[in-house]
Amino acid sequence: MKDIKKKGSWTISDIPSQRGRLIVVTGTGGLGYVTALTLARAGAEVILAGRNKSKGEAAIEKIQANVTSANIHFEELNLADLASIEAFAKRMRSKHQRLDVLINNAAVMMIPHRQVTKDSFELHFGTNYLGHFALTAHLMPLLRKGRNPRVVNVCALAASSGVINFDDLQSEHQYKPMPVYGQSKLANLIFSLELHRRSVAEKWGVMSIAAHPGLSRSDLVDNGTREKSKAPLVFRLFGSIMLQSAEQGALPTLFASTSSEAVSGQYYGPDGTNERRGFPASAKIPLNAKDVNTAKRLWEASKQLTNVDFDMIASM
Repeated sequence: MKDIKKKGSWTISDIPSQRGRLIVVTGTGGLGYVTALTLARAGAEVILAGRNKSKGEAAIEKIQANVTSANIHFEELNLADLASIEAFAKRMRSKHQRLDVLINNAAVMMIPHRQVTKDSFELHFGTNYLGHFALTAHLMPLLRKGRNPRVVNVCALAASSGVINFDDLQSEHQYKPMPVYGQSKLANLIFSLELHRRSVAEKWGVMSIAAHPGLSRSDLVDNGTREKSKAPLVFRLFGSIMLQSAEQGALPTLFASTSSEAVSGQYYGPDGTNERRGFPASAKIPLNAKDVNTAKRLWEASKQLTNVDFDMIASM
């Protein structure tokens, strides 16, 4: 595997010009906002997609105030609603001939009590994973026409402790916020690796890369917790010590999205102790993400739950 340069060497100054490239970023706040801002500054045409129109349009205005030349647009996309995902993809296919990069970034975290999506999926699993699975499938025809096309799945350190509970994927029998979040992020990582394998096997020509931000400031905890919970209290009390900036946390995603050194089928994160903070480097893929049989089983379950068939859509 091609390795990244020595520690601490890759920053936003290493991003090559993105002029002429079309990039979709899901999630309008935190890491998504920083990612979109940086890519717009690099010259890309960016579509920032999220469920909250007012928040999304405010993010666009803020980016345009920082980058007067920014070519950036907001599109409504609710990853907790399969109909919204399909509608977004149809709009994309009607407006654009190709898509160069899809960054699956949006997420919810630490919902204290079990909630479900519009399609009755547990909210973490449905939003963080199944929504992005369906979105990627629907956008595959545009990605296959892209220039050096990439799908970047934003995972989390929580993936390392996650477990795919096939007997209770929707956490109907037991619900604990952190394990449920970890399962959704592990699913993203497994999906990223399996998408790479299938893209190679089926000759789709689309790179699939995973990245994680380490411990970084974002609006995930604030968005996800409307009730008392121990986790957000810890983050609020010790956040300045524990968490690196969103700008630093976005670097592995930006590396995976833009660098010629990024390799399909690989995983990138911060280079510091336990991958908590630092600059982009190869990340350790946990053993529970490497099992090919688990990946195939998860893929088939996801296809049935979302009623989305990659093979059929990719051939469109």
